[in-house]
Amino acid sequence: MKAIVMLFLAIYIGGCTSKGLTGSGKAENSLTKSEKSAGWVLLFDGQSIDMWRGFQKENVPEAWQIEDGTIALTGKGGGDLITKNQYDNFELMLDWKISEGGNSGIFFNVAEDPKFRYTWQTGPEIQIIDDERHPDAKQGKNGNRQAGTNYDMIPLATPAVNPVGQFNTVRVLVNNGHVEQWLNGKKVVTYDLWSPEWEALVKGSKFASMPEYGRMKKGYIALQDHGDKVWFKNIKIRPL
Repeated sequence: MKAIVMLFLAIYIGGCTSKGLTGSGKAENSLTKSEKSAGWVLLFDGQSIDMWRGFQKENVPEAWQIEDGTIALTGKGGGDLITKNQYDNFELMLDWKISEGGNSGIFFNVAEDPKFRYTWQTGPEIQIIDDERHPDAKQGKNGNRQAGTNYDMIPLATPAVNPVGQFNTVRVLVNNGHVEQWLNGKKVVTYDLWSPEWEALVKGSKFASMPEYGRMKKGYIALQDHGDKVWFKNIKIRPL
C-alpha cells in the first residue's frame, strides 16, 4: 500500500510540475470554470501553438517553440506570430518575460493586407523591452518606449515593470476604441483610438508617415519577433 501511495504522489507531483502553477496556485495556461463561464478563451494551453500562425504565413515558424510551458522565440528569422482569429472589442491577458538586453512587443488591431510588411505598420503596440540595457528604451519622448508603454505614443502613468528575468502580467481592454493597458495589476496607459488626441499622438510619433497606423477597427493579436528571446504564457482573451 505504501508503494502505491508513493507512486500516486510521484505521478501527481510530476503532473503539477509539468503543468505549472501561477502565484495564486492556479494551474498555468488554463481557465477556471468561472473564467469559462465569463467567456474567456484560452489562446495557449502550454502544449500547442495551434491558435497562432506566422504573420503573412499559414503555419507557425520554426523559430517559435514551446519551452517550459511558454511560447518562446528561440531562433532567428521567425517573424511575428498572430492569432488565427481577428478581434474588435476584447479583454486580453498574458504573461511575458524578456531576455537581458531584449526587445519585443504585443500588438492588436493588426491588419494582414499584403501591402503591409510588418505588424507594427498597422496595430498599436504594448512595449516589451529591457529598460536598463536596450538603447531604444532611452529614446522617444518622456519614456514612451519603455516596457509597458503604448510604444512611442504614451508613457507609463506609474512604474509597474518587474526586473528582467521575471514575468510581467499584461491586461489590455479594448472597447469601442477606448483602450486601457494594465501591467502587474496597475493601470498604466489609457487612450481613445481615432480621437483627435490619438491623431495628434500619431502625428508626433515615428508612425506619422503611415496613414493607416492605428486606424483599424479590428484585427489580429500579434507577438513580435524583434530578434531577441522572449517568453509568453497564460494567454487568454474575452471577446466583448
